[in-house]
Amino acid sequence: MPVTTQDLLTCLHRMAEVIEANREYLTALDAAIGDADHGINMDRGFKAALKRLPPVEDKDAGTILKTVGVALVSTVGGAGGPLYGTAFMQAGTVLGGKYELEPQDVLAALDAALQGVVMRGKANLGDKTMVDALTPAVNALREALQNGANIADALEQAALAAEQGMKDTIPMLAKKGRASYLGERSIGHQDPGATSTYLLLRVMADVAREKYG
Repeated sequence: MPVTTQDLLTCLHRMAEVIEANREYLTALDAAIGDADHGINMDRGFKAALKRLPPVEDKDAGTILKTVGVALVSTVGGAGGPLYGTAFMQAGTVLGGKYELEPQDVLAALDAALQGVVMRGKANLGDKTMVDALTPAVNALREALQNGANIADALEQAALAAEQGMKDTIPMLAKKGRASYLGERSIGHQDPGATSTYLLLRVMADVAREKYG
């Protein structure tokens, strides 16, 4: 059973809800090693994205995701806007013209999102960024699908891998972004970008589980 554009829209609305619910939490994490605005900025960005969705709700998955990406770039401050915006736009690029997504399409979209983030942020695994959550998620999704898992089980594995990747940023020394200015003082804090990445992947897994079991 393919993932439809309606599933995608449901997912995006749920993502906005989860970001809003975790706005203060994400901002508190960012206060420790950043500009104390990640949650606020992400919430503003997803609210803006939802306002831009109605005119494209009957369009293909690529158009929907690119619309979200443009909204995030233009409304999310700091590094989050360009990074998340690029992720959604790159995912949209590989899904152009598609109204139904097979599991491999979902993998291709997330992989493109990851490559976009790496390209834009110049961050690698271990730099204490959202890459540390997104990379293991993509790898877990790929492995699960190769082993014959359905999309719900595969996304669950991806979300669990992202959660572990998020937790693994706590002992890391930040090498990118504002947190890198703190040097060793960045150690012991969970990266807010990795955290928001996990939250979005958890939404994807939960929406898939509700529909596909």
